[in-house]
Amino acid sequence: MIMRIGIVILPDQRWSESRRRWRQAEEWGFDHAWTYDHLGWRDLVDGPWFDSVSTLTAAATVTSRIRLGTLVASPNFRHPAAFARQVTALDDVSGGRLLLGLGAGGIGFDSAVLGGETLPPRQRVDRLAEFTELLDLILREDGTTWRGEWFTAVDARSNPGCVQTPRVPFVMAANGPRSMRLVARFGQGWVTTGPGGDDLESWWGGVAEVSARMDETLAAAGRDPGTLPRYLSLDSAPVFSLRSAGFFTEQVGRAAALGFTDVITHWPRASSWYAGDEAVLADVATRLLPELRRA
Repeated sequence: MIMRIGIVILPDQRWSESRRRWRQAEEWGFDHAWTYDHLGWRDLVDGPWFDSVSTLTAAATVTSRIRLGTLVASPNFRHPAAFARQVTALDDVSGGRLLLGLGAGGIGFDSAVLGGETLPPRQRVDRLAEFTELLDLILREDGTTWRGEWFTAVDARSNPGCVQTPRVPFVMAANGPRSMRLVARFGQGWVTTGPGGDDLESWWGGVAEVSARMDETLAAAGRDPGTLPRYLSLDSAPVFSLRSAGFFTEQVGRAAALGFTDVITHWPRASSWYAGDEAVLADVATRLLPELRRA
């Protein structure tokens, strides 16, 4: 099985610095590159932070092959009718390279900055279900009217439509049973962070459990579990995946053994989240990446 490897480039640098990273990711041969779709994120909210769609659009203009994605867009501050226009434009600018990561959205800055109520998990999944169904309709059909519990749209347009047909691929985040059923219904990919864990082995045990549950969910929906691309965010583990080249190689192998088709790491930062050494990233990319992609 061919393992595809992606990298997250956080939108926390001015484009004059960030541009180099997006170009380098493509030159190194990464299969996909992502950025976070947040208005602000955790304790980085007080530092520099830039919009994901604008960042990905800029990245599309300085790359030509690598797939580009949101990790992940959510209904916390997006409306399907407006977002569909952005998605259509980004897919066009990138020449059909967009991967649209979607999720329910968490609590914190994104859920509070607009002054709305912070929803409990069940309601966030309810909202995601309606968001996904409406976004799917708008992207596939030009002229959608919808009145639901969470969203309203009147003759929402998507002309000329996505470059990718019938629309951009939805790579849907899910760990629980209800969100997994959304993956089975709408997803062209599944991305997971795993269910958490205090140590590395318990995290991998949880990843194995959610992977098996995804198999069951797909089978129950009449989909072949082997046909759905599966993305694992390696840095949701309690140890940064780029701690060393050897450690990264080991983590990729473990993901492949569980049936994941894709793994995602993060560009190392100087401190705080994903703190690490860019030299390790360069070593992995230049020396090991061709081998790892054949894991």
